[in-house]
Amino acid sequence: MSGRTILTPPFAVYFLRLLLAALTILLLPPGAAAQANQAPVRFLLTFDDGPAWAPYFNPTVRILETLEKNAYQDNLKAVFFTQTRAWSGGGTERGRALIRREHAEGHVVALHSATTFHSNHRLMSREKLDQTLQLGVADLVAETGVAPKLVRPPFWAYDADTLASYRAHGLHMLLTDLSAKDGVVYVFNMSFHKRSNMLKMLAETRKRWAAGAMPVVDGVTPVVVTFHDVNSYTARHFEEYLGILLDVARELEIPLADKPFYDNRDELERAAMASSVDTPENAPPLPGLWHWLWQQ
Repeated sequence: MSGRTILTPPFAVYFLRLLLAALTILLLPPGAAAQANQAPVRFLLTFDDGPAWAPYFNPTVRILETLEKNAYQDNLKAVFFTQTRAWSGGGTERGRALIRREHAEGHVVALHSATTFHSNHRLMSREKLDQTLQLGVADLVAETGVAPKLVRPPFWAYDADTLASYRAHGLHMLLTDLSAKDGVVYVFNMSFHKRSNMLKMLAETRKRWAAGAMPVVDGVTPVVVTFHDVNSYTARHFEEYLGILLDVARELEIPLADKPFYDNRDELERAAMASSVDTPENAPPLPGLWHWLWQQ
């Protein structure tokens, strides 16, 4: 008997493999089986309200410099939602020069507003909104040579009529998954909850990611993150924000792409377009009190 070879029937091998696979799934932490099938995450950086007008220590300039060179990944690309006619930014020659610089350095230049102030699109008449959108598109074509494809409503305020107006002008609305909640704060311009805020919001986004409810573009899952490039505190601490994003992703055991941030304009724009919102029904929740105010 010592020289005999015992052959396992093929069906037995197949059964054993199925049994091992089932045991593996049962022993995984809750949700891990679903996560194993999801594409890794790449952070899609966006900025609102700029460009900044300041002649010295300009926040937009500081952010552009940090995107180009930082401790985590150089030559990052972002989407800048610009206010093309803001009295203290895009409506000035310095602001227009920064819009040209953003485009020249490979970023996506998008539209936030084309009014003197940070006007609410939802509260405008359709005629007025159409007029400002037409102006904004023309402004960006004049500065960059390219018609914008993306828009983000000021105050996150939109409805079905707003979306219809955007579509009529060839614009797609991009909201956000994470928000630094760094809208300009005067006098007391700082944040004590940078990390806890990002951790909380990414934990909520993780549920959608694990459920396969987020788009996959070029083999990765874009996670949209929103900052304000007119905020001097954000500009000074932006490299720290990049590190926080990587850190909280590791803490939540979210796999990141080999390049955790976008560094190619075409890939960035494809990801942003895929993440855009066509109807109020498929929109992600708005950050903070804005969800309570507009999406009730």
